[in-house]
Amino acid sequence: MRAVVKNGVGVFTPQGFLDGNSSSSFLSIDDIEATATLDVDMILVSLKRVVFFNKNGLDIFIKLFTKVRHKNHATVGFCDYDEKKYKAIHIFYQEKMYFSLYKTIDIAYLFSSSFQNQNKNVLLYSEDKSQRSAMAIELHDNGHNPIIAQTEKEFKEKSSNKDAYDAIVDLTYLGQMGQKIATRVTGNAIIYSISSFLDAEISNKFNIQYHNNSLNVGFRLFIFDAYKVISMNVHALNFFSKLASAAAEYNASICFVGMDFEKTTETFKETLEDAGILFYEQMDDILKNKELLEELGASSAANTKTKRVINKKTVTELPRFIDATVVTIEMMTNSKAIKQSAQVQAIDIKDKTDKIASSIGYYGDLDGMVILVFPKGIAKKACELLIGENTNDVELILDTLAELVNIVGGKIKTLLSDQNISVDITLPRTYNDVESLLEVVQDRKGVQVELSFNDDKFLFFLTR
Repeated sequence: MRAVVKNGVGVFTPQGFLDGNSSSSFLSIDDIEATATLDVDMILVSLKRVVFFNKNGLDIFIKLFTKVRHKNHATVGFCDYDEKKYKAIHIFYQEKMYFSLYKTIDIAYLFSSSFQNQNKNVLLYSEDKSQRSAMAIELHDNGHNPIIAQTEKEFKEKSSNKDAYDAIVDLTYLGQMGQKIATRVTGNAIIYSISSFLDAEISNKFNIQYHNNSLNVGFRLFIFDAYKVISMNVHALNFFSKLASAAAEYNASICFVGMDFEKTTETFKETLEDAGILFYEQMDDILKNKELLEELGASSAANTKTKRVINKKTVTELPRFIDATVVTIEMMTNSKAIKQSAQVQAIDIKDKTDKIASSIGYYGDLDGMVILVFPKGIAKKACELLIGENTNDVELILDTLAELVNIVGGKIKTLLSDQNISVDITLPRTYNDVESLLEVVQDRKGVQVELSFNDDKFLFFLTR
């Protein structure tokens, strides 16, 4: 099968059934490699002529794409589908979507680096806030003017006036983003959702590695959304008791919200309270109480764990961490980064005035965390695109900065994946002042790189 190439995008268009038996006859690695030599930055499969597909049918394409991506670094994925197909693909792959989805080929062209400087007014929406931010950055970098709809209602209202926009983007997914295990909310709390009957399976379903890395990054408040929990047995009780004991080593707090003990013995609640777990009826009881948030540790970052030394394997990959950071900040500020110095040391922030920071953890074949320290001016400028306006609202800037750093984490994950290094990323943790960041880092050694954007100093720190 030959691809049609336009605007830097190579498109294969199979037809009929993609069920695993027939798919292999449509495409081969030679077909894709031949297309990749044509200087394309995307290789996509159009689903517009596909009557039916299942996961086996799509897997064949994805395996072929993965080989080419590692070799040519092209964006790979699918295009030309309806909402039903879009949802089916998400169900098949859930949090393992390392490929992209574009509702139409015309939408894909907007994200192609070969289709730049067209200055299109593009309305975009995704339920996933991180996806909205990532798409806005990519479109902005390609010379377009993205208009972000923050809610589905806003999107429907604006998209009804089609003449107001050159393009409308929805049902689209950029595959470089990391897995979404939990939801970061105001107050630097991580929320986990649990439901049904809690038993021994909770220890298998709960990603303890992710949780531990979130602690390492500096998160100190973890809330379990337990509105849909029916009951729990002694195995779940023991799991949460141990989780609370481990959290105490970091001065972290664990809370349950909405837990109904109608079908669970009250002695379980007493045992969990003895372990240090707190119970609240409503989520807003925590999230809208700033004094309580501070008391529970959402603004604290004290870390009593033994520090780990940065290793050679991590230092070897340092350029990829730097590239992911610099490319993102350059795109958002329309300025060129100048590298001024790099050395292995404990973090050293000479001027702490008007600085805010964020950290994001990664774990898997490598583990550690990236810390970024921004002058407030750079942070404001970098966030203007995602906010849609200039603002001095510090909480809004911090919230948007977290989305920006999440994109950096997604790019790091992609660049490492190209080297066959598999990592997952935590959610970002933000800091309104440098002192609370230093509580996390303390005396950890890492690689400190000082950068300059239009003479504004910016600090990158990679540690474990």
